Amino acid sequence: MTRFRPCIDLHAGQVKQIVGGTLDSATSELKTNFVSPHPPAYFAKLYRDNELTGAHVIMLGPGNKEAALESLKAWPGGLQVGGGITDANAREWVEAGAEKVIITSYLFPNGKFSQSHLDAVLAALDGDKTKLVIDLSCRRQGDDRWFVAMNKWQTITDMEVSEESIKALEPYCSEFLIHAADNEGLQKGIDEKLVQRLSEWCSIPVTYAGGGRNLGDLETVKRLSGGKIDLTIGSALDCFGGKGVTLRECVEWNRRQ
Repeated sequence: MTRFRPCIDLHAGQVKQIVGGTLDSATSELKTNFVSPHPPAYFAKLYRDNELTGAHVIMLGPGNKEAALESLKAWPGGLQVGGGITDANAREWVEAGAEKVIITSYLFPNGKFSQSHLDAVLAALDGDKTKLVIDLSCRRQGDDRWFVAMNKWQTITDMEVSEESIKALEPYCSEFLIHAADNEGLQKGIDEKLVQRLSEWCSIPVTYAGGGRNLGDLETVKRLSGGKIDLTIGSALDCFGGKGVTLRECVEWNRRQ
C-alpha cells in the first residue's frame, strides 16, 4: 500500500531542499528552498522515532560523507544512502549502517548504460540484491517519454524509462527510486502520467519523488498506482520549512493505511 517516505538531502554537508533542475556545478545557479539549522542526525532520529522506514539519504555532490555517516549512526540499518555510490564503496556504506545503497550515475559512464558496472556493484554486495536500489531519476522528453538523468540531473542518458528498461533492471535490485527532476522542489504537483506508467511497468517496490505537496498528492499516488508506489514529500514538509503538510500528518496518514 502507498505510504509516505521521507528523505535527507545533503548538499555541502548540510540538510537542504533544492530545486532539482538547478542542481549543477555552478553554485550561483543553485536554487535552494530550505537550509536546515539542524544536523542530519536530527532528521534520522525524527524518522526513526516515527517509524518512517525506507527513507533515503542523498549526497548531492562532494563534502557530504561525514554528514551521511552521522545520519547512519543515528539510525543504523534504517536508512538508504545514495550519491557517488560505486562498486568501490557500496559494501563500505552497508557496513557503515546503510540499509541499502542507491546507485545512479555509476551505471551510466559517459551517459551510456553499463551492464558491467551494475554487475560490479552487485558483486561488491556479494550478489545480495536486497541491498541495492536503482535510482532511475529522469527528465521528461516530449509528452510521454522520460530519460534517466545523471550528474545531479543535468546529463540525459541513453536509457529511456520504459517497460523494457524496468523489466531488464528488476532482476538486479530490490526497489527503484525515481525522482521526476523537472518537478523536484517546485511544489507544483507530481508527474501523474509517470506515476501511472511506473505502476503498470514495475513489479518491485518503487518510490516516486518530485512535486509532492500535501496529503492530496499521497491520495493521488495511491489512486493512480493502485497502492503500488510510495511518495516522498520534501520541500512542502513543515520540518523543511514548507507549508503544504506536516510530518505529523504524513505519519498519521501512513498509520491509517
